[in-house]
Amino acid sequence: MEKKKGYLAMRRDQEMASGLITSDFQDFANAAKKLANHAIKLGGLGFGTTFLQWIASFAAIYLLILDRTNWKTNILTGLLIPYIFFTLPSILFNVFRGEIGRWIAFVALILRLFFPKHFPDWLELPSALILLIAVAPSLCASTIRNDWIGVVICLAIACYLLQEHIRACGGFRNSFTKANGISNIVGIILLFVYPAWAIVLYIL
Repeated sequence: MEKKKGYLAMRRDQEMASGLITSDFQDFANAAKKLANHAIKLGGLGFGTTFLQWIASFAAIYLLILDRTNWKTNILTGLLIPYIFFTLPSILFNVFRGEIGRWIAFVALILRLFFPKHFPDWLELPSALILLIAVAPSLCASTIRNDWIGVVICLAIACYLLQEHIRACGGFRNSFTKANGISNIVGIILLFVYPAWAIVLYIL
């Protein structure tokens, strides 16, 4: 009788141990699934942020090009330089931050100082941008650029450019119907995509 009780107790312990192991495996599997889902989600968000950064930077460059053909407002053009500084993707930013950017800025500065007649006007702003990237202190190039402060600055620039463009066109409707207005306002609207998305991510 005692042997039978001992056998039943041992079997019960084995079943409990087996149940605990199965439960642990299930918990581990559930944790792995959650980790994978979070990784995929964060990876997607990171890819989306980088993609929108590219769009915003190219939109600002596009508006700089339009400035030489359609736009004639120096304030608007000047504000696009810090916008590109804060939104330029890290791959390009690091290239211009290194020796390549320093050499480009050095050559542009030499041409501007000693050969001003051979220095075209359309190169001034791109040269200023590369010079800004190359010589900017770490506080601006790393801390502020990768923080919410840089995002807020970009959003403020985009809002200012939008209201200035609407005012220059004589109203919101004219900004979409006036000659060359559509191309300009589409570029300005694209300036909002990255800072708006980045602010949403910060809130979440």
